[in-house]
Amino acid sequence: MQTTLVAKAGKGSNPKTHLYVGGLEATVNEAALHSAFIPFGDIKEVSIPLDHATGQHRGFGFVEFESADDASAAIDNMHNSELYGRVLRVNYAQPNKIKGGDKGWATQAVWADADDWYEKHIAEEELDKLAEQQEREKKKAELEGAAAAAASAAEAGAAAAPAQG
Repeated sequence: MQTTLVAKAGKGSNPKTHLYVGGLEATVNEAALHSAFIPFGDIKEVSIPLDHATGQHRGFGFVEFESADDASAAIDNMHNSELYGRVLRVNYAQPNKIKGGDKGWATQAVWADADDWYEKHIAEEELDKLAEQQEREKKKAELEGAAAAAASAAEAGAAAAPAQG
C-alpha cells in the first residue's frame, strides 16, 4: 500500500473537512461508507449522489468530518485502500462547479456578476458617448476654422481688388 502526503496549503489543496471518495463499488451504501471512515474521527455527514436515470449511485460519495485533522487522517489512511474489492480515491472535495466559466465550468452562477457586468457596460457606453461628442466638437471646430479662414481670404481678396483697379 502506498503512503500519501497531504499538503494543507498551496494551490490545489482544500484544508476543509469535506472529502471526495471515488471508486465506490455498486453495493456500497451510506452506512458502509460511514463505517469505513468512522475510525478517523467524528463524521458530520455522508452522502452518495444517485444517478436519476438509473437510481444507482455513480461510483463516488462525500464524507464530511467534524475537524480538518480527522479529514487529513482519513485521506492519509484511505486513499488507494480497498473497499469491497475496489481501490478508493480519497481527496479533499472541490467546490460545486456550474457550467459556463472560462473553461466551460465556473464556481458561480452566470447571473452572479450581472450587476458588475451592467455597471461596466454602462460606463463603456458613457465613454463611447463622450468620445463621439469630442469628435463632433473637433469636426465643428475644424469646420469653423476653415470657414473663418475662407472668410478672411475672401475679405483679403476683396480688399486687394479695388486697390488694383
